[in-house]
Amino acid sequence: MRRRRGFVQLAILHLLKEESMHGYQIMKELEERSDGAYSASAGTIYPALQEMLDQHMIELESGADKKVYFLSEKGNERLMEFANQGEGDFWVEWKERMVWRNSEESLRLRAALEGWETQLRRTMRQIRGNPERVEELISLIDEMTNRLKNHRDQ
Repeated sequence: MRRRRGFVQLAILHLLKEESMHGYQIMKELEERSDGAYSASAGTIYPALQEMLDQHMIELESGADKKVYFLSEKGNERLMEFANQGEGDFWVEWKERMVWRNSEESLRLRAALEGWETQLRRTMRQIRGNPERVEELISLIDEMTNRLKNHRDQ
């Protein structure tokens, strides 16, 4: 969850670099930049904005009827760090991520991962106090981790 919010925060910083905006405007712009693949909610955007305010990456414009956010120097520095990572065009990546997130493959992978996590937690509860079974589970997890690394590198 944290990583996802970090990517949303980065998207907000990119928007605020273009112009100051209020929260609803940010939500609509993020949705538009993904061609509708991302549906921003107040429950995601406003906590992200508050966190960025707390971290001094954005600031509030005073005296406005609505809270208008703008990019601070620290937020601009964060954008420069991202640009130096050689990631390419942010909005192309934004759209690709949002389209992928809603794809059948992504939904199936997330469901499989949730099932795996449920089984792992159940197994961990059942093997408490049994060092031999704990070692077996650790070996299984290590094996799967290595298989994933090898699969990724292919």
